[in-house]
This record gives sequence, structure tokens and C-alpha cells, in this order.
Amino acid sequence: MTLTVSDESSQRLDAFLAGQLPELSRSKIQALIKEGHILLNDSKVKARAALKVGDVITIEVPEEQPLEPEAEDIPLSVLHEDSEVIVINKAPGMVVHPAAGNPNGTLVNALLHHCKGELASEGGEGRPGIVHRLDKDTSGCLVAAKTNASLKHLVGQFADRKTAKLYLAVTQSPPTQTHQTVFNNIARHPVHRQRMDVCNPGSGKPAITDLHLLHTRDDGTSLILCALHTGRTHQIRVHNRFLGHPLLGDPIYAKPTRQPGNATRLMLHAWRLGVKHPKSDEWLQNEAPIPPEFHPWTDQVTERLAQIRLISDSCEFDALW
Repeated sequence: MTLTVSDESSQRLDAFLAGQLPELSRSKIQALIKEGHILLNDSKVKARAALKVGDVITIEVPEEQPLEPEAEDIPLSVLHEDSEVIVINKAPGMVVHPAAGNPNGTLVNALLHHCKGELASEGGEGRPGIVHRLDKDTSGCLVAAKTNASLKHLVGQFADRKTAKLYLAVTQSPPTQTHQTVFNNIARHPVHRQRMDVCNPGSGKPAITDLHLLHTRDDGTSLILCALHTGRTHQIRVHNRFLGHPLLGDPIYAKPTRQPGNATRLMLHAWRLGVKHPKSDEWLQNEAPIPPEFHPWTDQVTERLAQIRLISDSCEFDALW
């Protein structure tokens, strides 16, 4: 592909291409320039090179090689396992599947070793068995499928909102209401490509989260129970920021200088996950033990958490609120 600069306004090369090639992120464009796949007047230049009228830009985007994850002996915390499914308590800091910048050391690599390769093959390139994802810094329940039939069944449950997903989150400041339901649309931020953001109803995808205040400490940090009705990227993190109380330890949506205490991680934990077993059709309820870093908040509401367990086990979720 060849582009000729016709605008007299001075621009950087990477900024110009970001406007011409919306399908490529700014970071991807910068990487292509650095690797010599984008030339200015047949010469390799830097991303910040200034353009002038008449400059010719040559672009060659190499075909990405499919990822073929390998089995790796990485310890896993298994909550449930049978011939059809496996439920993991994912550790914070673990990426779910290989991608650019994370070719190994992922949950998929660990599952391939643990399950001896017996994972559903139709999860997508580099994603065998993966039904849904958790953010890298989020801990807790994640279900994977061992057979293609189970994968299809579970993916359908998530798409049809027939699963039960309860998260524990700690926010920087207390919410203004004890209980509220957030229902809006979420899309990728137009400038900050690592972020998602609330957008106009005509764009993005609908996102619904129930939030219930469980406990507020003297420093204002608060423990919130979050129930997901949809599964958008960064949904809980975006909704809490939208309401004015971003999650403690959030490296993307919270300002570190305003974080009370010394959060060493994103304080978000996928606590309980309920799905119908794809073969027996019985309700499969799993709980990931609450990490020690959450105990300063959860130790204050042990009776309430016990009530929530009973309610979610009986699937009477309306009683949660």
C-alpha cells in the first residue's frame, strides 16, 4: 500500500497513519515503522518523522503467524474438574491466553499441561478450551471446556446470560448508594486504546452490572459485591469509575496518587461462578477462596458473605439485593 501526503499541515508519521489506517492501533503502527515495514520516501525513519506535501509512504503489513501455545508446567489451583470442564482459581497477574507480548506463561499453557492436551479445539486460534476471560490482574473463577460440545454449550450460556457471576471489588471511595444497577453501553476509548469507556447508546455494546455496598472502612475504601449480567471487557472497572469510585489498585482507571493504603494489585476477585454442567445439566457452583489482601474488608462482613453463599447456591439472586 502506498500513500501520498497531500495535506500541507505538518504531522508526525505515526499520527498521520493513525488517521489513515483506523484498523491499526497507534502502537501497532509504531511497531511497523520500527521494524521497517513502513518506509518514508523508500527510507526507514522514526515514528516521529515530520511529513511534508508530496512525501510517499510505503506500507507493508506482514501476515501475523498463528499462535500455537505449548504445554507448560505451571501450577494451577483447580476448583472443579471432570471429563467435560475444568474450573480454575486464576491467580492475579496471569494472562488467560497467548497474545502479542505474552506468548507463554498463560493459563492456556498451564491448562494444556494439566489436561494433557485434552481441551476443546474450537476455542479460537491460540485459545483452546477458553469459554470466557478474566483481566490479567483479576483473580478468581474461570471455567474452561475439555470438549467441543461442552465449549459450545458453555459459550451459549454466557451469551444468553444464564450464568451467575459474583465479584468482590474494593473501591477507592464509598459509593453514593447502597445498591444500584448500572446499564449503559461500553466501547473502546477512541484515544487510549488500552481503555474501555461508557459511550452513546448508538455505539458499543450494552453492559449491565449490579453493585451492592458491603462495608466501608474509616479511610473510605469500600467492599462492593458486583453481579455481572453481561461480560464486556473491563466492565466492572469501567462502571465503578463511571460512578466516581474506581477500583483500588487499578493501573488503568484509577490515579495512583489518590489511592489510599498500599494496594499491591487490582482489587477485583471473581468470587463465585455458577453454570449449568454441559453434560448433566446440573447447576455447577464454584467459589474461589477470598485472597488474603481482601481480608481487611471481608473479615468485617463474614455473616453477610455466608448469607450470599446460601442465596447464590439456591439461585434466588433477587434476594441478594
